[in-house]
Amino acid sequence: MREPLPEWPLFGLADDVRPALAQARQRKTTVALATLIAVEGGGPRPVGTQMVFADGIVAGYFSGGCVESDVADHAFACLEDGEPRRLVYGEGSPWPDIALLCGARIEIFVEKVEAGDPALAELLAAMVERRPTTWVSDGRRRVCAQDAQAWEGAVSRRHDPVPRLVVFGSDPTALAIAQLGVLSGLETTFVRSKGPEAPPPIPGLGYRRDEPQAALDAIGCDAWTYIAVATHNIDTDREALAAALPSAAGYVGLLGARKRLAERLAPLRAAGVPEQVLARVHAPIGLDIGGKAPWEVAISVIGEIVSLRHPRTPEPAREAPSKRDRATVS
Repeated sequence: MREPLPEWPLFGLADDVRPALAQARQRKTTVALATLIAVEGGGPRPVGTQMVFADGIVAGYFSGGCVESDVADHAFACLEDGEPRRLVYGEGSPWPDIALLCGARIEIFVEKVEAGDPALAELLAAMVERRPTTWVSDGRRRVCAQDAQAWEGAVSRRHDPVPRLVVFGSDPTALAIAQLGVLSGLETTFVRSKGPEAPPPIPGLGYRRDEPQAALDAIGCDAWTYIAVATHNIDTDREALAAALPSAAGYVGLLGARKRLAERLAPLRAAGVPEQVLARVHAPIGLDIGGKAPWEVAISVIGEIVSLRHPRTPEPAREAPSKRDRATVS
């Protein structure tokens, strides 16, 4: 009989289950990989969401508690008999007593994956090497490759490199951005040129003391890299921008007032940096949520990065409340 899921579902904070798969492979442990393959009616998680189940390992979530325990039962049954499963919850489900509170219908594919499976090895190698790849499986046969194509009855799931955040700075605001980046699942590095030898006391945070260009060269920049320049030093801002803007980074944000942006960009413009490159700067950095305290700025920055990672169709504009309306809202 399997152990019950932990009462506090901290396992659900892991949106990317590849680290759990890597842990299982290191232990030479077989896992049940569950993938959300269909959603109808606005479920809480998007298609492609995954969970991993094995002895002593659970990661991910589908519904916030509505179906996870039942999925776990099927996952461990899959580990026992090796048979893949397609689970339906909601309309048309064989288990009508298990329903999502939101009323959605979801379909989940469960498969058994051995620790030595070549597709698993390729998936984890692509993660380490920051290569996009696609997992295709029908539960008995599976492949993992950048251009893998699904066949009839197979499930396909694309995996991009882990999003990476580089924060330039030294003050509480920069540290708050970095710490929230770590907590948000971003592979985060803090850069403070000529900073203290000891790294910031933030678990999971990388640290570099070299100059901006050398730091970015060592870290590496690709389309899944996000850069936050938050130094409060004009010269360092310029150096960081000079290194970041020509790179392949998908986002470059600059902390500071909009009216000071021109003087930060002037030396780059004079050096011949093209206008389309300078236009990449998100400044002032972050979403306009009004707050200026360190954590408030950090929320706005990570929020902007998330919004770029998950673009949405704009909704019709709504009339803003008047000052009097805002004053009376409780």
